[in-house]
Amino acid sequence: MFLVDSHCHLNQLDLSKYSGDLSKALAHADELGVKHFLCVSTDLKEFHEIAALAKQYLQISASVGLHPNETNISHEPSAEEIALLAQDEKVIAIGETGLDYYRSSGDVEWQRERFRQHIRAAKSISKPIIVHTRFAREDTLNILKEENASAVGGVMHCFTEDWETAKAALDLGFVISFSGIVTFKNAQDLQEVAKKVPLDLMLVETDSPYLAPIPYRGKPNEPAYVRYVAEYLAELKGVSVVELAEQTTKTFFKIFPHAIHNK
Repeated sequence: MFLVDSHCHLNQLDLSKYSGDLSKALAHADELGVKHFLCVSTDLKEFHEIAALAKQYLQISASVGLHPNETNISHEPSAEEIALLAQDEKVIAIGETGLDYYRSSGDVEWQRERFRQHIRAAKSISKPIIVHTRFAREDTLNILKEENASAVGGVMHCFTEDWETAKAALDLGFVISFSGIVTFKNAQDLQEVAKKVPLDLMLVETDSPYLAPIPYRGKPNEPAYVRYVAEYLAELKGVSVVELAEQTTKTFFKIFPHAIHNK
């Protein structure tokens, strides 16, 4: 079995149970069939650390971006600055980027402009976008349309919205990625959305070290646990976990063609 953790933050993992050794955490993931990892940037200050991990490990790809809630920065990066960092051969995506009104209040035009700069960077180098949206469904979709983000497509990561939002994103050429949230007992609405998303337009992720799935909810998350997300979704959709793994892996490398397929 070959699974991809399509969204994780390897540089933020709690590695205490692995004696601080990331290679041991990756080996444990491999034992569960998780063999490729997209390590996602949330802060440009951490990008070089992420890029170094991607160069060290064949099975790690990287992204470059600034999370919509990140405010501890010296200046707002331009599309040109983001695109320049994304020239690195192990960078396969721009993001995570998007809108998050849950943690931000007041005038958030700066957040919308940041999102636009990321989309423009992605289009300038023809790499897909990793989109984060929370309490900002309408504005997120509007900006994706206005900036013609469908030219590069990408993924709606850690999806928690309704079917109408999922359908609109799918129509724009984006795929839907499900995290451990979908396994939670109180996530019935999201589970119904997962049933409707076509298997070939779906990805799985951990968003580790956050949002550990059942049976590890409330504990530090790690890439190995994407196996449990995959098993849950497979049962939900009435397919084998092997079939779900094969299809989500195929979709990942289609959406992110710059990723090295470490067979």
